[in-house]
Amino acid sequence: MLLAAGVLISFAASSQILKPVKWAYASKKTGKNEATVFIKATIDNGWHIYSQNMAEGGPVKTTFTFAPSKSFTLNGTTAEPKPVTKFEKTFDMNVSYFEKSVLFQQKIKYTGANPVVKGTVEFMVCDDQQCLPPETVEFSIPVK
Repeated sequence: MLLAAGVLISFAASSQILKPVKWAYASKKTGKNEATVFIKATIDNGWHIYSQNMAEGGPVKTTFTFAPSKSFTLNGTTAEPKPVTKFEKTFDMNVSYFEKSVLFQQKIKYTGANPVVKGTVEFMVCDDQQCLPPETVEFSIPVK
């Protein structure tokens, strides 16, 4: 009986874990030794993640870190669409964020036949009631 209660408690605790953001990845060759890597966040209704371009003192901005590699170099910075910008009382400042989905794009120049772009994305997700702790997700994107 005690074991069954323990299993139910651990199940209830694990069902409380919120994962309002799902990440997907793709790439497209755009020229001789050039490609664009696509990093897409799909965000549950009511939630949002923040722009890469946030002032200090606010929420954790979305940050991409690309692992150094001999098979590719970054060409410019990671692009993002125009975010929603509005004043949030929680942070007492204007913040820029994305709802529903956002597609980030990073151009690369590569050497070799099949480079793999690896790295991490750090982000924070909030709704109108709460913010979840910042999270870091690893990615590995084959360029085909």
